[in-house]
Amino acid sequence: MPPETRRAAREAAERAAAGRSAAPDDHDDSDENQRTSRGRIVGRVILIVVVLLLALAVWLVIKVVIAKNGLESAQAAVTSIQDGGNVSDAIPKLSSGAADAAGAAADPVWRMAELIPGAGDNLRGVRLAAETLDVFANDVGGPVFKMQEDGQGKILARALPLIEAAAPEISKLSSELKGVAASDALIGPVRSGVDQVAEVAGAAGPMFTLLPKLLGAEEKQNYLLVFQNNAEALPLGGSSASQTLITADKGDLEIAGQASSASFVEGETVDLDISESAKALYGSRYGSYINLAPSQPDWPGVAEMVKAFWNRDIDDTHIDGVISVDPIALQRMLLATGPIEVDGKTLDNKNAVKTLLSDVYRWWDPYTDPDLKSDAFFAGVASAVFDKIAGGDFNIKDMAWAVGESIDAGSILAWSEDPDTQKIIAGSGRLSGILPTDNTPETANGVFFRNVSASKIDYYTKTAVESTMSCADGVTTLTTTATVSLDISQADAEDLPRYVQSRSQRAAYFGTQVYMYAPPGMELASAETTGGASAFRTGNVDLGRVVEPFQARLRPDGTFTVTATFTGKGDFGPLSVWTTPMINETKTTVTDTCH
Repeated sequence: MPPETRRAAREAAERAAAGRSAAPDDHDDSDENQRTSRGRIVGRVILIVVVLLLALAVWLVIKVVIAKNGLESAQAAVTSIQDGGNVSDAIPKLSSGAADAAGAAADPVWRMAELIPGAGDNLRGVRLAAETLDVFANDVGGPVFKMQEDGQGKILARALPLIEAAAPEISKLSSELKGVAASDALIGPVRSGVDQVAEVAGAAGPMFTLLPKLLGAEEKQNYLLVFQNNAEALPLGGSSASQTLITADKGDLEIAGQASSASFVEGETVDLDISESAKALYGSRYGSYINLAPSQPDWPGVAEMVKAFWNRDIDDTHIDGVISVDPIALQRMLLATGPIEVDGKTLDNKNAVKTLLSDVYRWWDPYTDPDLKSDAFFAGVASAVFDKIAGGDFNIKDMAWAVGESIDAGSILAWSEDPDTQKIIAGSGRLSGILPTDNTPETANGVFFRNVSASKIDYYTKTAVESTMSCADGVTTLTTTATVSLDISQADAEDLPRYVQSRSQRAAYFGTQVYMYAPPGMELASAETTGGASAFRTGNVDLGRVVEPFQARLRPDGTFTVTATFTGKGDFGPLSVWTTPMINETKTTVTDTCH
């Protein structure tokens, strides 16, 4: 091959090689460009996401601040009401604060943030608390308060549709709040707020569900209102002085009938299964006299007995529930209703107890008055207060205080024939009039007083209870001392109206009994007495508890004490004392060294 040809071929080969080598170089440049482009896109996306997250975070912070401010405003309004502030001023603030908080927490960003582990539970708790307050304040509380202010009355009937509408949401929120309250992730301020709202919702939720039924939304309900007379003390309060039949029909409450203790047949036992333990402790006549019905400290049993008396001696109306109120509770309620006038007598929140439990016996002598004007007066007072409540003529805040205080003291008791309603009542502490059947969450020591002198002397009786629980070597020891004294001189006792004095002993002495109900699982270890008292009918078990009863002849200016020591093994919750609501409040001292 000529040189030219070889050179040309070599050059051609070099050119070809150069071309082959250039191709990969061009390809590498392209990949690098693509990677750079993708990097820029990813960077932009990350930047956008970061900015978005920051924006969402800022938005969430704004909503949290709004919710926080709203809840604080609502809380301040509640505190103002509790401290005696003007309700008219507080209600709008409560409504506005609750609405602001609920509105902020309803934001979609808030809902998404609830998915964040840990923080999410706190946000969920705040939202549920805000929504719950909003329902209470704006769906029910605010409108009902406006109803009360408009002066048109019939508040319960007018509020019934609101209650029916709100009940499902309150029940739902109550359940959800209970769930989030169990979270370990809740921080201090959130936990405190959630727990407070959850407690209120937990109590109110079931009642809102049942209120329509109780108020006769579907069918008329019949209730017996029992008025107890604490001047003749019995374990649950006092003798059953009068009874009033109340109907509830679509929220409209009316009095359908009344009876005094004189309206009932005496000495004939009602057709009711009365336990042998109750007969052993309270005598063979228990169940034969309606005025003695509140002797056994078990309101459901007493309610059944009162109902049986009414159906036997008055009429056969089906009774759906029985409620007890005493003059002590009534006097508290008069703070909310204002004074009332009955038979030319004015009663208010200062003089009602004195009027009903002392003055009436100087005005009328039941021994010479076959119509028992004193009991009729009781019924008239109860009716007058009822009319105020049914008509909406009362201060809501003051009435809430009066009812709450009275329930805690055992001055208001309730029983319902409806199982669902009764289940809620049974879980409501003193309202049920049922001593706890176990020692969780409290170890309840029952100390009850009973007047057995057929007198009204307990206007002058003073009582005190000291109860101490200690633990050692696996044994829990409970020692309780009750002191009973009569704060009246012999001369003043002799000057009392005949009906106030002992039926058999006049002013010489007054038969008084003390019943100590041990907590479940405890046995009697010892009993001691002073001042002439003595134990009687020992070895009793009633209502699932060992009972040690004492009795004494209480003389004017006299005092006696009784002490019972009980022991037991097992778990015992914090100590509490349940005692009879006396006219002069029992001074109670509780010492629990086990907790």
